[in-house]
Amino acid sequence: MPPAAAAAATAFLSPAVAVSSRALPLRLARHLAVRAVASPPASKAKPAPPPSKVRSPGLYSCSGNVLYMGSGFGRIELTEIAELGTGKWEWKFEDKPINIYYEEHEQGTSENVKNILMIPTISDVSTVEEWRVVAKDIVGRKEELGYRATIVDWPGLGYSDRPSLNYSADVMESFLVQLMNSPNSPVANADDELVIVGGGHAATIAVRAAGKGLIRPSAVAAVAPTWAGPLPIVFGRGSDMETRYGLLRGTLRAPAIGWMMYNVLVSNEKSIQSQYKSHVYANPENVTPDIIESRYELTKRKGARYVPAAFLTGLLDPVQSREDFVQLFAKLDGDVPVLIVSTLNAPKRSKAEMEALKGAKGVTKFVEVPGALLPQEEYPLAVAEELYSFLQESFAARR
Repeated sequence: MPPAAAAAATAFLSPAVAVSSRALPLRLARHLAVRAVASPPASKAKPAPPPSKVRSPGLYSCSGNVLYMGSGFGRIELTEIAELGTGKWEWKFEDKPINIYYEEHEQGTSENVKNILMIPTISDVSTVEEWRVVAKDIVGRKEELGYRATIVDWPGLGYSDRPSLNYSADVMESFLVQLMNSPNSPVANADDELVIVGGGHAATIAVRAAGKGLIRPSAVAAVAPTWAGPLPIVFGRGSDMETRYGLLRGTLRAPAIGWMMYNVLVSNEKSIQSQYKSHVYANPENVTPDIIESRYELTKRKGARYVPAAFLTGLLDPVQSREDFVQLFAKLDGDVPVLIVSTLNAPKRSKAEMEALKGAKGVTKFVEVPGALLPQEEYPLAVAEELYSFLQESFAARR
């Protein structure tokens, strides 16, 4: 959490506590039935960059069929760029229709195509944008086995609708289960061979749902997996703190004063920049004005404060302890292959949780890449390489 936000939260929670912080072609039938828009839902914020020119954070940029790499890597010409399809899917929760934004990346040249569902890291500024370059890299490879990647924004985040729900880990799990099992969802008809790729809390929620038997992915890749929200990981989960979290959550959700508190904690460019430079990215130099502007715009969308109110105060935490976290993965042992992508420069507490999975029961493969909490955006090609290797191994084992 950025210093200003940490200070505000600390003052609210306990004056006595001090914190030291620093795609085309697509399947035509589903194309006609599901795809409804060609861009993110309209709002005052700028829409997501078009696929022909993807705005980049720090290390890369993509224009036409050339991928430009920073830090002396030069440029890589891609013989073909994967096509991008965008759309919205209607998720119904408590009889309320909620539009869910998604993107489909597809090469369209391989006869044997496997499906990947990519779900963004749950955070104050979660967005499909973090997976775009990884998706492009994986589906753009010319091999006998091809891939179609679908990136889906969570309800209440990114370019999806943001209604005033009582968001919790259970609500997010319910969304993922319906997304996976609905006959008209963007990942329907995946022929029981759908790999889930998720970051942070998203990965852990997917593993939890799979362990309960609510979804049946063919494999799961957890990138920088986490389970504790920003305040619980600092202040703990004692009954006195849970009461204060409830007060803060109620304040953030309230009219007028909620927006004021939200602007202090989340929705300001200095706070977002501090957050990215201190622990979201490993290298502060990779945090560019473009990425801060993009994330700031997301925080100004209608209903933007409801999910952060739950995330900050621990309501989106899928488990309550490291022991429970490790046990989630153990439940998939021998049933679902699991890749853990840890990072070299994750914050100390988050790093410890990732390291707890090294050699743990149910973890098929454990690798480490550069980065902190968002390596798929900061170092996309390193992450794509590990994911592609895991995908090839997983599908080869199923033949």
